[in-house]
Amino acid sequence: MRSSKHIIDKTEKYGAANYKPKDIVIEKARGVMVYNPEGEEFFDMLSAYSALNFGHGHPEIIAAAKEQLDKVTLTSRAFHNSVLCDFYENLCALTGKEMALPMNTGAEAVETAIKTARRWGADVKGVDDHCQEIIVCENNFHGRTITIITMSTDDTARRGFGPFTPGFVKVKFGDANALEAAITPNTVAFLVEPIQGEAGIIIPPDGYLKKVREICTANNVLLIADEVQTGFARTGDMFACQHENVEPDIYVLGKALGGGVMPVSAIAANADILGVFEPGSHGSTFGGNPLACAVAVKAMEILVRDDYPKQAREKGDYFIRKLREIDNKDIVDIRGRGLFVGVEFSIPALCYVKKLIANGVLAKETHEKTIRFAPPIIITYDELDKAIEKIKIAFKGD
Repeated sequence: MRSSKHIIDKTEKYGAANYKPKDIVIEKARGVMVYNPEGEEFFDMLSAYSALNFGHGHPEIIAAAKEQLDKVTLTSRAFHNSVLCDFYENLCALTGKEMALPMNTGAEAVETAIKTARRWGADVKGVDDHCQEIIVCENNFHGRTITIITMSTDDTARRGFGPFTPGFVKVKFGDANALEAAITPNTVAFLVEPIQGEAGIIIPPDGYLKKVREICTANNVLLIADEVQTGFARTGDMFACQHENVEPDIYVLGKALGGGVMPVSAIAANADILGVFEPGSHGSTFGGNPLACAVAVKAMEILVRDDYPKQAREKGDYFIRKLREIDNKDIVDIRGRGLFVGVEFSIPALCYVKKLIANGVLAKETHEKTIRFAPPIIITYDELDKAIEKIKIAFKGD
């Protein structure tokens, strides 16, 4: 048996250092629990940044993948495959949109939304090509491509990667007036996370999204919701925008869409928006591949059948209530919606992350002082109670 240390040493010897993972090796996983090579078990309270809403190895999703593996896994988009049409139908039904465009990663979906908005701006709104502007929010996280880090205000993500892509304007998150003031005749879209995850589970003021929707509609500007992390029941609604009964013009989706098995992403919008593409204008060899589609179709079926939004909402309320019982002078705020929860400290949170891991709970700090908890939605109340006891020990005030 290879030890965790051997695996970590080998990884760090041959791999580029663009990540600094915690010193935990996950060799096996099932449901909410993961195991290292030494057989120690941990509660996964991060869920691969919400990609594992269904937990590890959901038996129905694994079965769907295995069944498709025996048929065909990849055709490219040069030919039709027999599963993509079902993926389209299910995703359109879930989002209430008329069309979808599949990709693989969340960053690819964001890039697709940007291209869609720019072409819509030129072809439909009448903005001169090369003059299109997209408004984004400070402290956003939409991915790590060159164009996407252009939108970032995180210097770590940007240093040494210029020159950047023009056409983006940044405003304060949660400030609808700032959005309205930033709109010009060249504005084609506003791209926003309904809840900023990487920034530390930052929830905007009540009514913000509703006001944003009104402003975008009044100014003929597309509202693009990046629901890569918040989508598919994570926040207690199928999509986080639904908390305020807001419908964006474009949904950007990923992570949980792949059921924790495959990288699957997509954007969904109506035909008057996605109709701007013609053959050859955008694509992906792996986007919409039959294996990914089979997994996603089963994942969407389970989301609806087992009412994952209700599960996340009720378990999240319970989890937050229990967290707020913890007495620790370093904790300054506990916030969240559904099972998308942040615990903010007055000091760097790394010391508490280490204590969590030592007590068998996997979580990670973000923006230095906030620990994000996002366990699989399938977590049981018994498992939540056990995890909470471990968290209480780790967070015990000195």
